[in-house]
Amino acid sequence: MEPLIIEATDKTPGIILDPYNDLFEISGNSRPEDVREFYYPVANWLVEFEKEVLDIKAIKFDKKHPLNFNFKMNYFNSSSAKFLYDVMSKLVRFHENGHVIRILWYFDEDDEDMKYAGEEMSELLEVPFQFIETPPGD
Repeated sequence: MEPLIIEATDKTPGIILDPYNDLFEISGNSRPEDVREFYYPVANWLVEFEKEVLDIKAIKFDKKHPLNFNFKMNYFNSSSAKFLYDVMSKLVRFHENGHVIRILWYFDEDDEDMKYAGEEMSELLEVPFQFIETPPGD
């Protein structure tokens, strides 16, 4: 299975889904013109990842080797929020199928809105996130 790497733009986040290098990350701004078209490859990749890697246990994510999924968002609009929620829902399903998944939510220490957005997602998914406060501009 090939990693999925999408370069960030001023309107779309950078995405790295690379299980062989233990790097799963969505970062930057998310306000694409067609949010469905932008996030479709991400959702599709996660479905294939489940079939091709997780289901056959090619890689087992456990307590010693969790799947750490980093969300390092600067901004996302309401349309993007729904698709980010969908991505996280897939991660929750991975967890329910026996894999140890940690959702790491990064936010600038000055950005209470982004912290609150992560807390809301965590509550909706009924999964605890690990919140990581970063210095402004990191």
